[in-house]
Amino acid sequence: MSALASFDDDWTGVSVGDDWMGVSVLAVGCISVVLVVVVWQVAATWRARMLSARERQNQELVVKCVRLLEENAELQRRTLAEIAQVREVTSAMEKMMRAVG
Repeated sequence: MSALASFDDDWTGVSVGDDWMGVSVLAVGCISVVLVVVVWQVAATWRARMLSARERQNQELVVKCVRLLEENAELQRRTLAEIAQVREVTSAMEKMMRAVG
């Protein structure tokens, strides 16, 4: 049993006081993993907010484009009405000039 006990004590080549070094390394490793996860989550949250803001801007652009298309359709309707009116007046003037001339 003493051979087995000495094997367990000496297999790493470090003394009992060096166990705190292993615990420290493990703690630093765990803290590093936690920090990486926190940074990763902060980046993911930032990305999500940016995508949300971009989506909101795109929706605002869609609303603006729809409004401009409606205004353009109204202007086109008015222009066609004015052109029809000009054609009627021009036709009436041509008839009058033919009758006079």
